[in-house]
Amino acid sequence: MQFDFTDQTVIVTGGTRGIGRGIAEAFLNAGATVIATYLSNQDAAEQFQQDVTAGSDRLHVRQCDVTRLEDVENFYKFVCDTFETFHVLVNNSGIRRDAIVGMMTEEDWKDVVDTNLTGTFTMSKLAVQNLSRKRYGRIINITSPVGKFGFAGQANYAATKAGQVAFTKSLSKEVASRKITVNCVSPGFIDTDFIADLPDDQKQQYLEQVPLKRFGTVEDVAHCVLFLAGRNADYITGAVLEVTGGL
Repeated sequence: MQFDFTDQTVIVTGGTRGIGRGIAEAFLNAGATVIATYLSNQDAAEQFQQDVTAGSDRLHVRQCDVTRLEDVENFYKFVCDTFETFHVLVNNSGIRRDAIVGMMTEEDWKDVVDTNLTGTFTMSKLAVQNLSRKRYGRIINITSPVGKFGFAGQANYAATKAGQVAFTKSLSKEVASRKITVNCVSPGFIDTDFIADLPDDQKQQYLEQVPLKRFGTVEDVAHCVLFLAGRNADYITGAVLEVTGGL
């Protein structure tokens, strides 16, 4: 499918590495102006900017802590002052702090909840305020099948990903009259840094669970995000599109 986002502005949080970078690149290739946020890894952000050739003038990288409402307010002020408007928000920022519940620190619980769930709330809250005025928009939240299945050692992560789905379904009903759709894309095991730190035997165990017998690619995820962000997906909202290889 050929996507065309010429004259659209797209925000991708956590958009300089892994799945987020793949999504940002896909939108650039489809003609969009892309604002990719990052929290602290400036090296990765600069590397992303250096690597982009086609469409580099349409890529803007911006530091933003999605857990802090003040940071998010300043970010949207920059967006509106610089680009006047935007059309698509992809909430991709996410972290893991794995531990079994009995050994999990309060800090690790809070950091994951703040980034994965509160970050989705803060970014969406201000996006809705902006998008409602022009009665059009797309919000896409990157969740995970972990929220449905649960994995040992990932109770904090699973809770946030299940929460994102519930948040999506509620928000989609609130903004439907404004012609804003809100959906989730749920990637399974994707071949990025996010799973690269797992032990080899654990990765093999996960791979054996995938009916298609391969890990997904960032392109697999990005194509689904672009589909939901396009005008042809006008009648899809409150949905979860799984990109899991059949999990």
